[in-house]
Amino acid sequence: MAPYELPDFYLPHPPRLNPHLETARAHTRAWAARMGMLDDPAIWDERRLEAMDYGLMCAHTHPDCAAAELDLITDWYVWVFYFDDHFLETFKRSRDVKGAQAYLDRLDAFMADDPPEPANPVERGLADLWPRTVPAMSPAWRRRFVRVTRDLIQESMWELFHIERDAVSNPIEYIEERRKVGGAPWSAALVEHAAGAELPARLAASRPVRVLTESFADAVHLRNDLFSYEREVRQEGELSNCVLVCERFFGCGTPQAVEITNDLLTSRLHQFEHTALTELPALFADEGVAPAEQERILRYVAGLQDWQAGGHAWHAASSRYTKSGRPAGMLGMNVSRAHLAGAGGLRNHAHTPHAEVEVRLPQPYMPFQVRDNPHVEQARAADAAWCAAMGFFDPVPGIPATALWTERQLAGLDLALCASGIDPDATAEQLILATDWLAWGTYGDDYYPRVFGTARDLTGAKLTNRRLREFMPLDLSPVPVPLNGVERGLADLWPRTAGPMPAQSRRAFRTAVEDMVDSWLWELAGHAQNRVPDPVDYIEMRRMTFGSDMTMNLARLAPGRRIPAELYRTREFLGMANAAQDYACLVNDLFSYRKEIQFEGELHNGVLVMQTFFDCDPQEGVAIVDALMTSRMRQFEHITTVDLPALLDRIEAGDPVRRSVDGYVAELRNWMAAIVRWHQRTRRYLSSELVRPAAARWTQGPTGLGTATSRIASLASGARVPLTSAGSAGAR
Repeated sequence: MAPYELPDFYLPHPPRLNPHLETARAHTRAWAARMGMLDDPAIWDERRLEAMDYGLMCAHTHPDCAAAELDLITDWYVWVFYFDDHFLETFKRSRDVKGAQAYLDRLDAFMADDPPEPANPVERGLADLWPRTVPAMSPAWRRRFVRVTRDLIQESMWELFHIERDAVSNPIEYIEERRKVGGAPWSAALVEHAAGAELPARLAASRPVRVLTESFADAVHLRNDLFSYEREVRQEGELSNCVLVCERFFGCGTPQAVEITNDLLTSRLHQFEHTALTELPALFADEGVAPAEQERILRYVAGLQDWQAGGHAWHAASSRYTKSGRPAGMLGMNVSRAHLAGAGGLRNHAHTPHAEVEVRLPQPYMPFQVRDNPHVEQARAADAAWCAAMGFFDPVPGIPATALWTERQLAGLDLALCASGIDPDATAEQLILATDWLAWGTYGDDYYPRVFGTARDLTGAKLTNRRLREFMPLDLSPVPVPLNGVERGLADLWPRTAGPMPAQSRRAFRTAVEDMVDSWLWELAGHAQNRVPDPVDYIEMRRMTFGSDMTMNLARLAPGRRIPAELYRTREFLGMANAAQDYACLVNDLFSYRKEIQFEGELHNGVLVMQTFFDCDPQEGVAIVDALMTSRMRQFEHITTVDLPALLDRIEAGDPVRRSVDGYVAELRNWMAAIVRWHQRTRRYLSSELVRPAAARWTQGPTGLGTATSRIASLASGARVPLTSAGSAGAR
């Protein structure tokens, strides 16, 4: 077996060292002994603990905190690494799935004010750490910390299940699950504690803060995978490592898999920097973030940067990894031209729009059959009349004498065919409503880039999104007078859809629509920067830009559905829904590639994202997207036939819940099959239909530097403003 070689890492920040290193080492050594973590030599002893040197790790990753805080943080990391090794020895090696689940479930009780009597070192450690940590933070932080700690604990079962069935994840599943089991979001929460940088509760879930945390987490985990590959994969038989994932998925050798993993690490670090520099300032302005809150968020960003630099320095020095690595020369700055120009760097800004492309599309892997609704012809006729009534065939404000759609184009789209396959058992009224949603979303999908994209009018788009929310009142109160087709469509669809819903379901559905609308601002910003997205960011945002999150919410809220809310938050349900969404989004990317890249100058397409990341030709990009799409479908099949039944057995679900789950799974199968069939039959992507749209320009007021205020004033006075959104499964 060839020796394992580490790559050259992108290291934009130098590591620093906390002056209280020695006190932390001494304190945590005594603490670990007191908790009983050194009693079993098969797991740890004092020599092994000192060689791993978690005091050094925390002194590097938290260079500015006080001595007492560093002691606390170091104890937390000793606890989490001991938990990992204890779980390996006790449950992974023995494959004791049932015992492992009971052990993990009991740990929840120690994240409370009145824990039970601890029975092992892991429980003793958590019982000691919890009251030392949470009093200094707000209830909102405590809830977040409970969630990420529970993820870290419970998702250990994901690793055990993969070992049990000798399975290696596909790349998308791996990134998602590694983010939980790897613990870096948990580390980010401790950064808030150590740096005195608690995130404002109202902003903690915003896209910029979420992406900063997730790109930080992914980079931490990918770096760990590179350092730990030989120990975990070659020595321990571990299957949860990105290098191994790339070996299996791409069918390549270890050196190439290492380079792919390192490129993804570099891209995620570039995503972190890009978000901090371009999205945080906009968030501060849009949300009116006070200076004190801005300062806390920026301290959080600096804390994450320190963690990245310090984590790398510790990996290079700790006995946990250095036996198989090459630590020399890794502690200084390392920012090469290749790091800046490659994956996630300048190459992402170098795409030339409207390049001529020609690719051969594969036959999508689709194991499910499509059934048609008997009311499809009625839905076609009703949708044509509805689109005309909403003004979809009228000239668009801001694009003089130009209509985005004609009746002939709508007939060629045949959105009723898509709705028919998605819900073959719907009544005529339900099918017509579903078709109208598809029409509204697809019209918005065409409208948004034409009105705002070419003009680079991000301010106008933000004002549009604020106004659009007024057409979705939770109390179904009167809405403003609609000013254009998109507003008229939503004003009509909202009461027809939300009216029969209970209040909680209505709120969930509105949130899904808002998330989808806001995701279009991300695309608009990408065009303004001529930036092809990072692959992980793209996959996760594509679920919203495609409208699939909203579609899933409609399926969840079906009448008679009796699925407990907590089931939707399980690994099995989340994995199933995300796999289905990714499959559908990637199908659309394949069929729309030529239309978007050559005729529309689009940057947000999975094929182009893969081309850019791998620096490959379009046909190779198609092959990668097809392989990802197929792997997501096979994952969906495994979850629904193996993991989901096991979950229902484990919770002893009754027949009503099982029938409801079966219905939900059937709807997801219908949804994916209908989307494939629609893409194969619609005229939207035929060469005869493809024409390059004329440039759109703002024609309702002044443009240029300093004119945003006049447009805001116009909006406040009731002036006519273009509106847009996206709809359920909005097709590009």
